[in-house]
Amino acid sequence: MAMMAGAGAGGSGRRRRRARTPGAINEINMTPFIDVMLVLLIIFMVAAPMMTAGVPLDLPQTKAAPLNSDATPVTLSIKATGQVFLGETELVDEAIVGKLAEAAKSGFDERIFVRGDKKVDYGRVAQVMSIVTTAGYKRVALVTEVDQR
Repeated sequence: MAMMAGAGAGGSGRRRRRARTPGAINEINMTPFIDVMLVLLIIFMVAAPMMTAGVPLDLPQTKAAPLNSDATPVTLSIKATGQVFLGETELVDEAIVGKLAEAAKSGFDERIFVRGDKKVDYGRVAQVMSIVTTAGYKRVALVTEVDQR
């Protein structure tokens, strides 16, 4: 009888184990983080070239080599109609010097790029460059596209 009592209700004499319930996961899953970072990288790679110039222009083409510049220069754009833009903000001639002073972080040593549409009158480009150089900016350059021929 004692043997029967030891076998008990389980019949085989083994102890019954409790099923382990999964505890809290204490590890960070990096996969969604990496996926989001890669998507953001692709978005910024596509969007960065679009942010360099504010106003779309048809620039003249030359065989001059591009300038190596580490810092982002201040860019004035002149549309075919003669309108002058600093970034995407339209300026009248009297406001060019004041807005350049706000945009130029290193003062008169700041590099100023003048982008003129190839259909704009040469006199208008010269007039805008004259306004900029008369204000004291010495590093003024014209922007063109590389000739692909």
